[in-house]
Amino acid sequence: MPPAEPILVGAILLLAGVIAGKVSARLGIPALLLFLCIGMLAGADGPGGIDFDDAPLASAIGSVALALILFSGGLDTRWTAVRPILAPGMVLATFGTTVTALVTGAAAVFIFDIDWPLGFLVGSIVSSTDAAAVFSILRSRGISLRPPLRPLLEFESASNDPTAVFLTVGFTTLILMPEATAWELVVLLVQQLVVGTAIGIASGRIAVWMVNKIKLEYEGLYPVLTLALVLLIYSLTAVLGGSGFLAVYLAGITMARHRLLHKRTLTRFHDGISWLMQITMFLLLGLLVYPTQVIRVIVPGLALAAALMLVARPVAVWLSLGGRRWNHRQRAFVSWVGLRGAVPIILATFPLASGVEHANLIFNAVFFVVILSVALQGTTIPVVARWLKLEAPEPDVSGEREEIVGGATTGRRLHEIEIRDGSWVVGKRVVELDLPEGVWVVLVNRGEDYLVPQGPTVIESGDRLTVLADTRELGQLEDILTNGTQRR
Repeated sequence: MPPAEPILVGAILLLAGVIAGKVSARLGIPALLLFLCIGMLAGADGPGGIDFDDAPLASAIGSVALALILFSGGLDTRWTAVRPILAPGMVLATFGTTVTALVTGAAAVFIFDIDWPLGFLVGSIVSSTDAAAVFSILRSRGISLRPPLRPLLEFESASNDPTAVFLTVGFTTLILMPEATAWELVVLLVQQLVVGTAIGIASGRIAVWMVNKIKLEYEGLYPVLTLALVLLIYSLTAVLGGSGFLAVYLAGITMARHRLLHKRTLTRFHDGISWLMQITMFLLLGLLVYPTQVIRVIVPGLALAAALMLVARPVAVWLSLGGRRWNHRQRAFVSWVGLRGAVPIILATFPLASGVEHANLIFNAVFFVVILSVALQGTTIPVVARWLKLEAPEPDVSGEREEIVGGATTGRRLHEIEIRDGSWVVGKRVVELDLPEGVWVVLVNRGEDYLVPQGPTVIESGDRLTVLADTRELGQLEDILTNGTQRR
């Protein structure tokens, strides 16, 4: 095949994925489902006739794509929303995922008439919710939920992958190496979590320092810098024995907590990369599957999906989210939004690459469960939220407009503050001002000139800054900008 032909095929598939995203929004169908369908149509069993069966390559590409998706999700996450649900989110991501794997695995033993280690391997593969699916459906469809449901669902989906990977690798090891001990597997899980958490938080802080302090000549190089850092964080963590997925997600959250040069540009860039990775990953996985083989597992696949959605996931959620804080309606909704996506399919390539017995059966069954989960659960999330009365009221856009121009309905106003000689902010960039959250410098009056400030804009003595802030914060704000010492 001439070199241009694979590029042409890839461009056509990518364009079809973009159009599918537009169509999905109009029809109310999750875009991820259409991406998979396009991949299957282009595959060996479809009219496209592309014969792709390289499971290790698909697994490698999928892992990198998932890392970039998780980083984008972390960078777009508000820490103030995540902090209240950190503890229950971690319980759900670890203990809840394990319970899901064990209950589903027990069902798989009887459904497929296989031995217990192989059954638990099936349960482990489908145990984690998928970050790409959850982020895409909750954010692209504009679903407004009462707090703290949305941050809980997004945090869980991004942080439960290490548990699923550990369980999948662990049971694969037990099948191929029966002499391995359970203690070795527990040590592996702890190592994945501890190393991933430490490197993720530390590297996020280092990334903030690099973006803010390294003065690149071209603004377009900042997205390249952060892209390189994400790949470095993921690969370095994996080499050191930690969870690269957890590390990049925590690095994204850490960066989102701090003032960041060109933050809006970086967020939009990584959001675009996230969509590119989702399209690529689901198209590739669609190419990998043979629909004629999936059809053969429809009946046992339906039984496995029912055990997962109606038994295993609810049991895990009810056990993980105990106490009075979570009512029955909230737990029922979290149980239903256990979306499966690319991660289970990627994990299903592990047995294929390792030569595990019945690996093809496992892969096809997992693929069917993912399609059913995205099609059924993904399309009914708004209906279930409405039925359980968990929808949040839509934000008042008119109120936001009044707030920006200083309307009478809010306490936020435009204030002008003069920067005098001796202030610590003289010579500092806007990104270094360490202003309270929600305070924005919207204009700089310098002599007869008016500047629209950006992160790298340097403050000079005599500048008059127009800032948007709450009236109650005005005194503190003037102290920060006019006193000779920096806020602690």
